[in-house]
Amino acid sequence: MAETTPPFRLGYWLSSEEHPPARLVDLAVRAEEDGFATAMISDHIHPWTTTQGNAPFVWGVLGAIARATETLEVGTGVTAPIRRIHPAIVAHAAATAASLMPGRFFLGVGTGERLNEHVVGGDWPPVPVRRDMLEEAVSIIRRLFEGKPVNHQGEHYTVESTQLFGITEQPPPIYVAASGRRSAALAGKIGDGLVSTAPKTEPVEAFEANGGEGKPKVGQLKVCVDADGDEQRARKTIVEVWPNGAINGGAMTDLPRPQDFEALAPLVREEDLTSSIVCGNDPERHLDAIAEFARAGYSTVYVHQIGPDQETFFDFYKHEVIPKLAS
Repeated sequence: MAETTPPFRLGYWLSSEEHPPARLVDLAVRAEEDGFATAMISDHIHPWTTTQGNAPFVWGVLGAIARATETLEVGTGVTAPIRRIHPAIVAHAAATAASLMPGRFFLGVGTGERLNEHVVGGDWPPVPVRRDMLEEAVSIIRRLFEGKPVNHQGEHYTVESTQLFGITEQPPPIYVAASGRRSAALAGKIGDGLVSTAPKTEPVEAFEANGGEGKPKVGQLKVCVDADGDEQRARKTIVEVWPNGAINGGAMTDLPRPQDFEALAPLVREEDLTSSIVCGNDPERHLDAIAEFARAGYSTVYVHQIGPDQETFFDFYKHEVIPKLAS
């Protein structure tokens, strides 16, 4: 297995779709206690399926996490300043989170999914338009982070005589989610970091070629650790809890309701999920999956334990994975 080198970091994924708000706060505290340097928290108004059962307002949860933790870095994974939340409101929320967590909050943004964005009405634009919207939104957020009055009349957004107060000396960095070359090129142009969900080199290369060289590049690794080390039961858990993990393309971004994802769930094969999710309690398999991200050029991997049993995951990573990764 290839060795990872500093400043590679291991992060924890706070799955808002699976856990209620108070539980998310407790999990952030546990992550800090068990050696995770950083965490990302998903920003949804709907879960992917009703079985997942949760989708709290992320900004309220972030406020509670800020007061319950001391060193844990936390970022949104990711917020879409496209339809549901206007960029000016995102800037306000992010500035408040940054003031509660000075130096340890970052804003992750992306073009979003219809599942979350359609709730306030309006059309659901195609991908090129959403990329344009994101670029304009990030420019508005950055201007508001300067703490000066902003007036903006753009192609997609209007901001009238708006000023943020109580801005931290160093505004929070903005990480941009991308999976393909075009979105990664945009991330390099407008972002302070890259967020991706697979250990692919293409987004890293496009990000670095368009201004992202030397900036953080973070990935997400999905796993399922079982209390008894039962790999087959772990496989069953991901099929029941996270069938959306094998739904890709337009379906992932364009379906509007959890029920629509549930309608596709019976078509998902177990092998479709387990090909990209590490199941079971073999530490070498987890370390190999983490190293794959490092080899692809990522500087941080956020590990998402699927299912309700987070305690087994923390114990396993604390004793079996983190010490070996550090060595």
